[in-house]
Amino acid sequence: MQTRKEFLKSAMTVAAISPFLNLNSFAKFALPNNEFVYFDLHSHPGWNFAKKNFGDNADAGISKLVANMNEGHLTGAFYAIVADAGLLKPTANGISVTGKYTAGEGWTMYKKQVTQLKALFNTVDIQYSTTAKDLKASNKKTLGYIAVEGGDFLEGKFDKLEEAYQDGVRSIQLVHYAPNEIGDLQTADASFNGLSSFGKELIKKMNEKGMVIDLAHASYQTTKDVAAISKAPIILSHSMLEMEADRPIAKRAISKDHAKLIADSGGVIGAWPSGFNKNFDEYVDNIKRLVDVVGINHVGIGTDMDANFKPVLSKYSEFPKLAEALQFKGFSQKETGKIMGENAKIVLSKILKNK
Repeated sequence: MQTRKEFLKSAMTVAAISPFLNLNSFAKFALPNNEFVYFDLHSHPGWNFAKKNFGDNADAGISKLVANMNEGHLTGAFYAIVADAGLLKPTANGISVTGKYTAGEGWTMYKKQVTQLKALFNTVDIQYSTTAKDLKASNKKTLGYIAVEGGDFLEGKFDKLEEAYQDGVRSIQLVHYAPNEIGDLQTADASFNGLSSFGKELIKKMNEKGMVIDLAHASYQTTKDVAAISKAPIILSHSMLEMEADRPIAKRAISKDHAKLIADSGGVIGAWPSGFNKNFDEYVDNIKRLVDVVGINHVGIGTDMDANFKPVLSKYSEFPKLAEALQFKGFSQKETGKIMGENAKIVLSKILKNK
């Protein structure tokens, strides 16, 4: 299967794909180039990769990684900057939260990252976008949408939401790892028993502005509160249905009832190819489990690319292979297209202004 250009291998090789994925096994499912809309509900612009591999020349590394993302079939993606990045420390047991921002620190971190990301969109082959109308399988350039992971940067102030919108932000994941003023998360003790009073007003204002509300990392009660308030579909950009409690990052998995809250809103859940899955084959099976619970119209893909934990899908050139694997597991071509991006496109067209 041909990609738009010859894929630059060096930048994206993070983990090997499962031996299950042999193109010869899927020959009868091979699809024409650009058959599907491929959309990633949660990606990162490459800062982790760049810092690790390029050090002081990180800008060059970022540009190389983002450009390589565009070399595959990817039609569009939410590129997430990390609002609480200054409070997080990777450890052997996961992410540790080191403290709290002082007044203005979260906003400064946000502005630095959004400026860097927009500069990347100007210098690499990604088309910055704020609407869904250009999401077409025939696009020659990947569309880049700006998301923020964690609402910490808002500091409980609605004027910052307006400025973020003017900056081009079209999706906010309410919580991440550091507790904030908006609501409770999966991996910390509850502070509000769901959404805070600020969080409840924030949902209404995001609806009014046409911004995507992302419930990844949010607790079940927070998700329940959002679902009760929001007049627009909501998304959960990267997670999986819960399995054994001792699985890696099991706290980030969701129950069937949790998943159904997203589906009942008309939204979509991004199936997450993290190390929660034992291998690529199980990831495909877990996508099928998710479809069985919420229905074919409410599942998409959320890779967490460049920030994922032991990924079982590690580069965008593997998206066509994932589409083939889904068909091998029994999904029709139409159903596969929905999972790979059509569902995300439909939800975005219902939320974003200037459709």
